[in-house]
Parts: sequence; structure tokens; C-alpha cells
Amino acid sequence: MARQSQYVLCIKNRGYSAALEPGKLYRLKPDEVAKKRGLVRVVDESGGDYLYPPRFFLSIELPLAAIRALSKKSA
Repeated sequence: MARQSQYVLCIKNRGYSAALEPGKLYRLKPDEVAKKRGLVRVVDESGGDYLYPPRFFLSIELPLAAIRALSKKSA
């Protein structure tokens, strides 16, 4: 994931089927320590934020209106 975005699309969930659903958008939380360890911090199905391999996700750019709608949904 070359660029940082606020949301990512799950494309794999091997070993994490209860926590991640392929084809679903997840909120990405900035975490420099995780980044240095080669991981990303994502708010998963539990509602908590956990570390996952970046290969499980595609970074996507969303229109501002979509980001606002998703932010209201998670609030």
C-alpha cells in the first residue's frame, strides 16, 4: 500500500475469518510503529483496532462525501 488512505478494502482474510470479511471496507488507523513492523492497524469486525498484514487490503481513495458518510456510520 504505497499511499495512506483512511479506508481500505479487504481482499484476503486467511486466518482471520471472524475478524475480516473480503469485499468489505475497513477504517485504517495511522500507526507509525505498526508501519515500521510491516503491518497496518485496521478497525475490524469486533470494533477494535488490530494489526494485520497489508497484503490483506487494497488502499482506496474515496470521495469526500463517502468518507463523511462512513465517519457518521462509525460514530
